[in-house]
Amino acid sequence: MKILFLDQSGKPGGAELCLLDIAKPYRESCLVGMFADGEFRKLLERDRIPVEVLSDAPIDVQKESGLIQGISQMIRQLPLILKVSSYAKNHNLIYTNTQKSLVIGAIASLLSRRPLVYHLHDILSVEHFSRINRWIAVTLANRFASLVIANSESSRTAFIEAGGRVELVSVVYNGFDIEQYRSPLRSVPQVRQALGVEQKFVVGHFSRLSPWKGQHILIQALTQCSDDVVALFVGDALFGEQDYAQQLRNQVNELKLGDRVKFLGFQSDIISLMTACDLVAHTSTAPEPFGRVIVEAMLCGTPVVATAAGGAIELVQPAQTGWLTPPNDVPALATVINYCHAHPEQAKPIAQAAQLQARQRFNLEGVNRQIHELLEKVRNEE
Repeated sequence: MKILFLDQSGKPGGAELCLLDIAKPYRESCLVGMFADGEFRKLLERDRIPVEVLSDAPIDVQKESGLIQGISQMIRQLPLILKVSSYAKNHNLIYTNTQKSLVIGAIASLLSRRPLVYHLHDILSVEHFSRINRWIAVTLANRFASLVIANSESSRTAFIEAGGRVELVSVVYNGFDIEQYRSPLRSVPQVRQALGVEQKFVVGHFSRLSPWKGQHILIQALTQCSDDVVALFVGDALFGEQDYAQQLRNQVNELKLGDRVKFLGFQSDIISLMTACDLVAHTSTAPEPFGRVIVEAMLCGTPVVATAAGGAIELVQPAQTGWLTPPNDVPALATVINYCHAHPEQAKPIAQAAQLQARQRFNLEGVNRQIHELLEKVRNEE
């Protein structure tokens, strides 16, 4: 099957890492078309997946953008639409991996007469998108898509509540290469020594620095924990959120936590870092579509605490495979941290149960088989 994958980001976020895994089985016949250059292209090339940067002009539509800005951008992107349409004619279907690529891919699908698939990695809710952007995504999917793949029941529900057609949507959770998590590149002592946290209780937070990812919640929670509890923040500020990154550093200074917080920026060896943590905290203030970090922590055998909203509720069984706390609830987060610190013998079997379940539920081979069957159905129905 020849697939034209589309993604607008040059930066490897969760949706891009998911696409990387989905595209691997089709590397002999697919093409990943990107609308911006960056590290994501290098990752695709490393895995020998054909990739081409189709545009160097950014699509300047944000999640809060209105109708006029959206229409203006559509006109400016006409050359890109025509290029994608031309490429699509040499493929069996168009697979759009993000909302911006959906806009381009939907029109290209009409022009090229190729079926369209939309992989929904977002919760189309008021917390994440403007009313116009939700309307655009749902209208284009309803009109042009043959299939919408939602990455969780929460994403599926939000799509339908926003007006999406029920019969279009199939839920397929993200898949993970289980073997990668069995053998970290560095040992726990190596990582902890390099970071200077050998005798500390380490709470890891793995996400881009963004207000809705809630790093400030974890920083505040440290004030209610013993002095040997430290936090590692792995990830950079993206998409114009550098002001928030500075706010976090100011917060650390104001609370006099400078010796208990480390900002590590972007790191490639996530698995070693997660394995070296005593607890991984997910603190999103709004519902998460899926929660990739949660599953990664489980696969590393590290206890995890997550916000009880969105996809996280589908991943964590409280007190069985992890802990859930209400959004923005600093005392509740601190309580879980203190419990895991004081009772490692109780936290360990919970992490082991989560690891076993994650290996079974999110095995990449099984997930890719599900997606392939859905794509074959789309191709056969055209």
